[in-house]
Amino acid sequence: MKQTNPFIKIISCIQLFFLFTMVFCLPSGAQETQYKYLSGTDKDHTVQWDFYCSEGRQSGKWTKIAVPSNWEQQGFGTYNYGHDKVKANEQGLYRHEFFAESWKGKKVFIVFEGSMTDTKVLINGKQAGPIHQGSFYRFKYDITDLLKYNAQNLLEVTVDKTSANASVNDAERRNSDFWIFGGIYRPVYLEVVPDVFIDRVAINAKADGSFQMDVYASNLRGDETVDAQVQKLNGENVGKSFSVVANNTKDHLELKSNFNDPLLWSAEFPNLYQVVVTIRDKQAIIHSIKQKFGFRTVELRKNDGFYVNGVKIILKGTNRHSFWPETGRTLSHNIQLMDVSLMKQMNNNAVRMSHYPPDQDFLAVCDSLGLYVLDELTGWQAKYDTVVGRKLVKELVVRDVNHPSIIFWDNGNEGGFNRALDGDYALYDPQKRTVIHPWERFNGTNTQHYPDYNAILKSVATDNDVYFPTEFMHGLYDGGAGAGLDDFWSLMVKHPHGAGGFIWAFLDEAVIRTDKNNIYDSDGNHAPDGIVGPHREKEASFYTIKEIWSPVYINPQPIDKTFDGKIQVENRYNFTKLSQCRFKWQLVKFPSAQNKSTQANIIATGAPLPLELVPGEKGLLNLHLPATWAKNDALYLTAYGPHNEELFTWSWAIKLPATIINVPKTLLVSHLAGNATANTLVVKCDGISYYFNKGTGYIEKVVNQKKVISLSGGPVLAGVEAPLKSFTYKADGAKYVVEADYQGDASLHVKWTFVSGQAAKLEYTYLQPGEADFRGITFNYPEEKITGMKWLGRGPYRVWKNRLRGQKFGVWYKAYNNAITGETYGYPEFKGYHAEVNWVIIENKELPFTVYTNNKNMYLQMLHPAREKDALKENNVEPAFPDGSIGFLDEINAIGTKFQPAKAMGPQSQKNVPMNAPVKRTLWFDFRGN
Repeated sequence: MKQTNPFIKIISCIQLFFLFTMVFCLPSGAQETQYKYLSGTDKDHTVQWDFYCSEGRQSGKWTKIAVPSNWEQQGFGTYNYGHDKVKANEQGLYRHEFFAESWKGKKVFIVFEGSMTDTKVLINGKQAGPIHQGSFYRFKYDITDLLKYNAQNLLEVTVDKTSANASVNDAERRNSDFWIFGGIYRPVYLEVVPDVFIDRVAINAKADGSFQMDVYASNLRGDETVDAQVQKLNGENVGKSFSVVANNTKDHLELKSNFNDPLLWSAEFPNLYQVVVTIRDKQAIIHSIKQKFGFRTVELRKNDGFYVNGVKIILKGTNRHSFWPETGRTLSHNIQLMDVSLMKQMNNNAVRMSHYPPDQDFLAVCDSLGLYVLDELTGWQAKYDTVVGRKLVKELVVRDVNHPSIIFWDNGNEGGFNRALDGDYALYDPQKRTVIHPWERFNGTNTQHYPDYNAILKSVATDNDVYFPTEFMHGLYDGGAGAGLDDFWSLMVKHPHGAGGFIWAFLDEAVIRTDKNNIYDSDGNHAPDGIVGPHREKEASFYTIKEIWSPVYINPQPIDKTFDGKIQVENRYNFTKLSQCRFKWQLVKFPSAQNKSTQANIIATGAPLPLELVPGEKGLLNLHLPATWAKNDALYLTAYGPHNEELFTWSWAIKLPATIINVPKTLLVSHLAGNATANTLVVKCDGISYYFNKGTGYIEKVVNQKKVISLSGGPVLAGVEAPLKSFTYKADGAKYVVEADYQGDASLHVKWTFVSGQAAKLEYTYLQPGEADFRGITFNYPEEKITGMKWLGRGPYRVWKNRLRGQKFGVWYKAYNNAITGETYGYPEFKGYHAEVNWVIIENKELPFTVYTNNKNMYLQMLHPAREKDALKENNVEPAFPDGSIGFLDEINAIGTKFQPAKAMGPQSQKNVPMNAPVKRTLWFDFRGN
């Protein structure tokens, strides 16, 4: 059973969503299904229809609206977020004229891909069928007898935002935690077929090459033959055609065949085929369609795990809303492709639909690029009634059944389970995929939502159900998502019955409010949960997840004197040998702080031969570095997957900071002196004056050639009181030394040394007993004067104690911003902790100054992240920060999630342990400007 993939790229014919189910390049003479769009095809290609809104903005008059769209985003009606208590109840009336060709003798259907919510359709004044209820499902009506042929026809559609069915409102509105929109938001088109036609097919193509297809044909007379021919996507036939004689007494026909050694579909190798299905009679071909599919077998083995093609799989997934800020639920192919591509870049192999079926185009992209999908019936903590639910389950499964990417059906969410519907999925799915209830134990699965670390620890030890939280690591603002994932994932991959999990959530669901001057609105703290922003801006957790979930897994240890050029790697793929991947290393040197560039100088490169590791194996990768490798500043190692995609780039500092920083000597050498008054000590060195407060021992300011640098209030111990015990100063030969001692709950000794021709040297020793959120020293500097920073260290994003992974060692620059993750969008955020900082230039409106350190693991604290406007009362995602504005810290604190404080998130998320010995550090301050 081969796993190689000849179809790496998405082909262009997926631009229009319906082409994923039926394509027009059919056998010669075939009667094709014809499609006539009445609306546009997506958010970027719309058609203007007449529109009347009953309430809210622009109501009470006939005007125009783009279709498809959500009417709120077109300036109509009223906005509603979930937990909706019928805040808005407007009705939208649509009118559109269209020309019906000479389709006599054919069947004509009108198809709606999605309309929110209750939808009544009239053709030439006559109702096309029952009012459709349910916002996220495809529905259609046979309008053959309602049309005027070779003439204009009038389509009238009434859409009620609120359903007349209480259970639909409960499932989709009152109890939902997502935006509630109105309108015809997916395309509308006519489907024209012969009188005898293939309505749909349902395929079960297994990894052993067996192929079964249920063909649902209409109006068969009984003398026809239904043929099937499997093909590659380029039209090349695979095997022989196979057929069955029509039977007009059954609701469907069954065709079977077997294929030798097919290319299998998986998330790693998404091999696709297509089957051409044709109805013939003795005279001619009557109707023919084409359907994509993949050979693959998915199994939930109870008390064991989840398997694809006989291999146990760990799902690395996120929860994804179908959403775009300007257009709500109306999307485009480019957005579907962007989202799947970002997930693949992040080393996801799975996605859960939250909390409704997506555009079928999204599923087709998952088929083509390779993601395992959980497809979900809407029901957020409330369920559809059985009558409506049965109709919607059928619409869901009939539309989506042939996507090989779909591995589970989700019957609702978090208690929104109508258990009477559990058996309905199998009625339309010959694969009999497992039905799950996200959040509960059901059907051999435990999909518990938002477990803490101890809950997973217990599950690893005692749980026999297949374990995969369908929501965990809640990414509210900057919390969760990547923060804490390292500890969680180390347990989850050890779970004897583990099948991975799904992080909440992929994107911030922040809508552009057309009624509020186009501001972003995520309904307070309800929807800023993303790993990416609303326009898919990458947050820091994106890169943390990318590293932790890399299928070529490396746990990077610092390079020391024992490093021999060999790095341990683990193959965490399921179907890919490590020999199908490739590696590239670089040895680099960095520009100095005085250099304007941030670009590393590549000294040497190489491409080591990959190891022959099968999935699950570990080994040592010999980089074969040159003998001079240790003379460089850093080592970069990039792994590429079997389709030449970058998996991750790891980076290691080679030299200690003291050997990299090369603190510059000043060219100006002048008189060195100290001058003391009753309250102030002024030390003058090389034309720079350093002002100290004799009562506190803190530096008050620095003056260089009449330019004031407002560094003050330090150094102080971060987060702890230590009163001044002594303050001394003296000339010591060619040096001037200033010392301060602080004693209290903690101790701090400070020594400033000034030498002509050198930067000011700060040596400090401290001892801080007890647990601590953070440790180190801080200073004050006015935030309003800071304009940017440049540094050598990990970047470009900030870190937390439990989110250190994902950042790259190098020289970085950031302009000042006051971005709040998930609330205001400017990434990378300026404020926060930055890891492994060797030096930093603080750019400001006064005079830039540079600070150097000799500590390899120094954290820079840059200001205080701004408080979220709608922070929760007990806010786990806004941890304490040192009082000072600029800090040089040895230890920092962790961040929690929406539902858990940091202390519940595992070993890396705990407070820092008590110190058992003093810490001695050195900083150099260069105030000459740049």
